[in-house]
Amino acid sequence: MTTNLAISVGVCGESTLLVGDEHTASRVGSGLIGVLATPVMINVIEAAALACCEALLPEGHQSLGTHLNISHIAATPVGMRIVARATVTHVEGRKISFAIQVHDQRDLIGEGTHERVVVNVAKFDLRVQEKIRLLGDKLV
Repeated sequence: MTTNLAISVGVCGESTLLVGDEHTASRVGSGLIGVLATPVMINVIEAAALACCEALLPEGHQSLGTHLNISHIAATPVGMRIVARATVTHVEGRKISFAIQVHDQRDLIGEGTHERVVVNVAKFDLRVQEKIRLLGDKLV
């Protein structure tokens, strides 16, 4: 794959979520309080990064999340909408770096950085299938 991606610094993507009971820490097992769970916020962050770059990738390629450095700094109650925004800060070879901000209807609730790497889906799948083959009957 060429390392010249058609993705420019400054390109942005967003993802939104209306927080429901199913998105709370007490429901997903990441705490006991009925507010937005950090793992759910991370999912919305990844969706924002996908919205930013997936349509710009070459045919047969996708990006995979490889690194997150995120602070979850404010609670969001059920019924509030959150918006995650990913902005491309750097592109090097197959690696895309993003600045992340997440807001609810009142506060900045999360921020940090995220990295994704672009892969050829067919080649990636072959490596996964080889891993499965090598494990054989050791798979649980």
